[in-house]
Amino acid sequence: MKQEKEPLLQVGVFVAEYAAHMMGCGVHTSRVIRSTKRIGESFGYTVKISVLQRSIILTLLDLETRENYSEVIDIPSLPISFERNSELSALSWETFDEHLSLDTLKEKYRRIVSSPRINPLFVLILVGFANASFCKLFGGDWCSVGIVFSSTIAGLFLRQQMAGKGINHFVIFIASAFVASMCASTSVIFDTTSEIALATSVLYLVPGVPLINGVIDIVEGHVLTGFARLTQAALLIVCIAIGLSFTLLLVKNSLL
Repeated sequence: MKQEKEPLLQVGVFVAEYAAHMMGCGVHTSRVIRSTKRIGESFGYTVKISVLQRSIILTLLDLETRENYSEVIDIPSLPISFERNSELSALSWETFDEHLSLDTLKEKYRRIVSSPRINPLFVLILVGFANASFCKLFGGDWCSVGIVFSSTIAGLFLRQQMAGKGINHFVIFIASAFVASMCASTSVIFDTTSEIALATSVLYLVPGVPLINGVIDIVEGHVLTGFARLTQAALLIVCIAIGLSFTLLLVKNSLL
């Protein structure tokens, strides 16, 4: 049983914002399309959607009256959040299964997108431990592990501060990679595995989500979006290499 139809315009505006927010949070394309169509179907409308790297083209169609609503919406640049992605996807199922009204749906959506994020200090500590674990996994000694831990915290803290000021993310990656690797270069002073410390100090910057989403998009037929994501991930990897190269140019004699 389909719920009573809400106004086409209001549903279209919400669905467009919903889809754009999901893409901005790092969801792969097919999941965004499925969730968006599910919400549209729950209100009795057919959703036609085309997802590009920076924008979404969306049309809602009422098959009974032949009325339609179309919108082109920009995809916002948002921090990647697996928790928010999961909650937004679950919201589409809740809307479909429980026939939520549009007002209730909007209220739940606003509650999800306005929920507080994880404390940045907590993220710093966890990422520091994660990167230090990579150092140990790749054969680093305990001295290198400690150096990588502190280097990661320094680099990630700089990244958080620069991102908060709206600086270009390519510049952020270069600067963060340089600071983290430069801090890790202090390992050359000690009798330790300095090469492993330098190599693993920048691993926290590797853009794993864009790489994974890019491959998933290509496999599922969204080739244009997939290649765009892979291209962006490749550019970020180049930025990491540039930042690390600056450090190597400064300390290469000590490494040799």
